[in-house]
Amino acid sequence: MDNKQIIEKAVCRNNNGAVLRTINVLRKSYNRLKVVREAVNGCGISEGEFVDAVNYLDLADYITLRHIALKKPVVFADADYNELEAKLTAKGISLLAGVIADPLVEV
Repeated sequence: MDNKQIIEKAVCRNNNGAVLRTINVLRKSYNRLKVVREAVNGCGISEGEFVDAVNYLDLADYITLRHIALKKPVVFADADYNELEAKLTAKGISLLAGVIADPLVEV
């Protein structure tokens, strides 16, 4: 692995962790992804990196997504994130608590 790949992996890991921790702020409630995006923008996370992080966290079952107006689960790839809200799953809470580990998420 060259230096560029090492840096990209570290950035991805940090971004995934930042997004997960931000969604965790209101653990029992859903958080609008638009608001989460605005919050992590201050960390230097680009929109593309944000989308990548949400996609990974959803596919890994660390978060659950639903449509804001319909209150129904959605597939992230099929929706505009501005219309979605997220909350941690039990697996996401376990990850943040250190019960499980993921090399692609900095907690």
